[in-house]
Amino acid sequence: MTKEDKIYGLIGLAARARKIAYGYDSVIELVKLNKAKLVVVATDASEKTRKNVQYICNKYNVNLIIFGKKDKISHIIGKENKVIIALKDKNLSGEICKRFYGGDAIE
Repeated sequence: MTKEDKIYGLIGLAARARKIAYGYDSVIELVKLNKAKLVVVATDASEKTRKNVQYICNKYNVNLIIFGKKDKISHIIGKENKVIIALKDKNLSGEICKRFYGGDAIE
């Protein structure tokens, strides 16, 4: 199982646990309410979306990763055309960050 597959698996787990928000407006609202622990933006999101989300995440001190493709993320969370998601769970967010940045995680 690749690092990418493990991250997708964790995103899917968060979706099944209802610990995510998806879509630009929902994610930005969650970040502003200080409830988002991690924001994931698809690599094929528009440059404008990436810049806006990056600005908001920096302003509110929320971790942001640019990861995955829109189609794969949408399929995993069971929605269509979602390029941005926010995770509400601290532990799942931590595991995704560990895997994304190559840190050690307990298997």
